[in-house]
Formats: sequence, structure tokens, C-alpha cells
Amino acid sequence: MKNKRYAVINRKTKETYIKGKIFLDGKGDYKIKTPIPFFTHMLEQMSKHSGIDITLKVIGDIEVDMHHTVEDTGISLGQAISDALADKKGINRFGFAYGIIDEALCRIVLDISGRTFIDYNVDFDKKKTGEFDSELVEEFLNGFVRGGKITLHIDKIKGKNTHHIIESIFKGLALALKQAILKQGKNLPSTKGQI
Repeated sequence: MKNKRYAVINRKTKETYIKGKIFLDGKGDYKIKTPIPFFTHMLEQMSKHSGIDITLKVIGDIEVDMHHTVEDTGISLGQAISDALADKKGINRFGFAYGIIDEALCRIVLDISGRTFIDYNVDFDKKKTGEFDSELVEEFLNGFVRGGKITLHIDKIKGKNTHHIIESIFKGLALALKQAILKQGKNLPSTKGQI
């Protein structure tokens, strides 16, 4: 895909194997397979609402824990987005959104800044939704900002249902990403001359 904002994912460690591709200017089409059904569902939400086409196959040592699989997927997707953005000329750079599902509302603000930082202010009444540990959401996001060199702030405004809170985070992240990666010009959005 010459001159397209596209990247290949190929990460192999002793704990995980992640392979796939992303296309930033897509339609939110996805073909995602992970060994964690709820996590797969959240990644599908991320693809659909960001407009980023994601093809992804994830194999991980979930017999040990889901942690490595979730974190490494975050790293891989962040790195792929950074690679696909290339020189970052013309992008909005900043994105902000509210993710909502029923009673849950979360605010997501991000900056494709070239700097890794996360401020995560989310609490859960329940530690799991199904078999998925709610603390893994933060691990995914930590990996994502490291891989993508992104500054990310997430605040839970309200919510009780763990599934709903997590889904509102992923939907809000998708909407903020959609805004930040939108290309509207040719200039680099930085007074430093680089991101």
C-alpha cells in the first residue's frame, strides 16, 4: 500500500506471538483473534469506532496469566500506529472523547506527542468481568502508550458495571484516536519541528 498509512505487526517473544496489519484510513473493518474473548471484543470496538482496519492474530501464554498477552498486544498496536503515521505531518495530533455505554462514562484525552505518559484514574467495584481481570485494561494502555509514544489521560466520570466501564474506555480511546490521526494538512503539528 504505497503512500498509504499502513503498518505490519510482527512481534515474537518467549511469551507471545502477535501478527497482523493495520490501515489507518480504513472503515473500521476487523479480523481479530486472541485467546481472550472479552479482550477480542474490546479490540473490535477499538477498530470499529476509530475507523482503523485491524487484522490481528494473537497467541499468548494465557496458561500462565493473561497479562503478557494483553500488554504485548498493546505494545504492538501502539507501535503499528506510530509506524503507520510515519513523519506525522498533517495529523491533528490531539484527540479527546467521551466513551459511553449505559451508566458508564469515561473521558479520554490523548496527544501523539512522541512522549510516553499515562494518567489512568479508573476504579472498579468488581475485579473481573467474566474471566477478564479489570486491572489488565491499564496494562494494555501502558503497553499501547509505550509502543505508540503517546500521552494519554483517562478518567472515569461515572459507572458501576465493570464490563460497561471497560467498554466505554475502549470506545472513547477509539474516538480520540480517530480525531488525533486525522490528516488535514501537510505541516508537522509541533513548534519543535519534530514529534
